[in-house]
Amino acid sequence: MRRPDASVVFGCAAVLLGYPSEDFAGDLEAVAEAVRRLPSGRPRAGLASAVGWLKAMGGMDPAATYVDTFDMRRGTSLYLTYYRHGDTRERGMALTALVDAFRQAGFAVVPGELPDFLPALLELAASHPAGAAVLGEHRMALDALALALEERGSGYAQVVRSVIEALPGPRRADRRALDRYRAQGPPSEQVGLEPFAPPSVVAGEVARR
Repeated sequence: MRRPDASVVFGCAAVLLGYPSEDFAGDLEAVAEAVRRLPSGRPRAGLASAVGWLKAMGGMDPAATYVDTFDMRRGTSLYLTYYRHGDTRERGMALTALVDAFRQAGFAVVPGELPDFLPALLELAASHPAGAAVLGEHRMALDALALALEERGSGYAQVVRSVIEALPGPRRADRRALDRYRAQGPPSEQVGLEPFAPPSVVAGEVARR
């Protein structure tokens, strides 16, 4: 069961974790307004902090920071199946399951793009309960991403923590999986997956970069 206002948290996080477009300043203002309507608590505080951090940047800095944080470092990848499966055959099966989850919710991932891109999953979660369920299944990846961002001192960590706070509490299996990932990293078998590319999701239409 989703927590109250979780869909707003997911929608705001989807914008903040998306690549900064030419209209990003306007997007930040819209997010700030939505955040002000959230009840007091960690998600609201975390999102507000991230909005302020991004607003304080000037010019092309948000885009450069985004690329340096997410596109150049696998340890802070926005592709959630990577954390559990690395580049293995199991990852291919997990991606297929995510495509099915989108379809069952009435959405479709654009052919040739990956369905585990976090902003796309967040937009699905903001629109349909199935998306929140998928995020819950990938809580270990979210925890690993948040920790990696915190270690880098990135303001994006606050966004991911806000998403985690909007999900049900972790299971023991999630904690064990996180411990394994932190100790060993993802599996390393190479299987020739398609290059990473952020998906656009159509729906109803849902997420775009």
